[in-house]
Amino acid sequence: MWTEKMKNGKVRFVERYIEPLTGQTKKVSVVFDKNTTATRKQATEVLQARINDALSSTCLYVKQDNLTLEELVDLYRSYQQNAVTASTYRRNYYATETMLKLLGADTLAKNLSAGYVKSRIIKKDDAPYTVNERIRRFKAMIRWGYENDFISDIKYLDKIKPLPDKEAREKLEHKFLEKSDLKCLLDAMKVKHWYYLTSLMALSGLRVGEALALTMNDIDFKEKVIHVSKTYDTVNHKVTSPKTVTSNRDVFMQPELEKLLHEIRKETNKRKMLYGFRSNLLFCDRNGDYLRYYSFNKYLKETSIATLGRPITTHVLRHTHVSLLAEAGVPLETITRRVGHEDSDITKRVYLHVTERMKERDNEIVSRVSLI
Repeated sequence: MWTEKMKNGKVRFVERYIEPLTGQTKKVSVVFDKNTTATRKQATEVLQARINDALSSTCLYVKQDNLTLEELVDLYRSYQQNAVTASTYRRNYYATETMLKLLGADTLAKNLSAGYVKSRIIKKDDAPYTVNERIRRFKAMIRWGYENDFISDIKYLDKIKPLPDKEAREKLEHKFLEKSDLKCLLDAMKVKHWYYLTSLMALSGLRVGEALALTMNDIDFKEKVIHVSKTYDTVNHKVTSPKTVTSNRDVFMQPELEKLLHEIRKETNKRKMLYGFRSNLLFCDRNGDYLRYYSFNKYLKETSIATLGRPITTHVLRHTHVSLLAEAGVPLETITRRVGHEDSDITKRVYLHVTERMKERDNEIVSRVSLI
């Protein structure tokens, strides 16, 4: 750092730095009234902060040798704040907090290895599902770092395999409802708006946030489609864009869905007249505001335990839609587009499970037939 005396008597403190991508020498400066020990110290701090700011957008691209896991996590979070929904960001924020705790914030990203990661992430007392979820989130972040040139080599990721999860396989059938179970659940629902919301999700495959965000204008009876263009963030209580690009879609109304939507619209208009509010929402409370997700989840859980002997989540209704379409012979590609999935493992698993079960049932029927 050096100083330059200005005509007005003040002092300019100047420092050089090298821009890493171009190799060019650049300067930053700050002006103080006097050149004293205190101002020199203050100038040094200010200039270093300005250099850091100037380098922040470029230096990490060439900083692979000493990029720490904490720095990588910060970069990943900054990206996700603008790229994913608030609820997804929140989930991944806590997932990366766990990574930092288990793997060490100061660990160099380039020194991560399969052996080290497995020794820290796979804990003896943790359930396989917990470990596998941890591995999934870790791999997603590291792959993002590689795709954005923050990490040069990630071949070790192929050596980190998910744990066998027998319980998860056995519980696959718990991720969706049989047609008879769905009918039993709906028959037990005495609160109309929860009955209608449950029916809509099972017949359309909409996520709960997508269903709660629907307005009257989104229901296009002329074209026989539901326009899905937004979602209600139940954590931060605000409407945001859909979860993914493919989530922005039109869902075709099959006859029973169309009939249901006419009933829902009629019921909502009746509630408007009864409680005297103005709202364009398809589903709303007595004040015309968004229905509370947690109230719905609680009602769904209590009703399913009472009728089916096990708790049901809102996502089970979405998977139920997948299973019902699979059972009706609808191709997987069509189902995937309808529910707005880019690539969902659970959708494929539910589909394959249902179709395989149908084959077994068909074989059993044929085995009892005598043709000659």
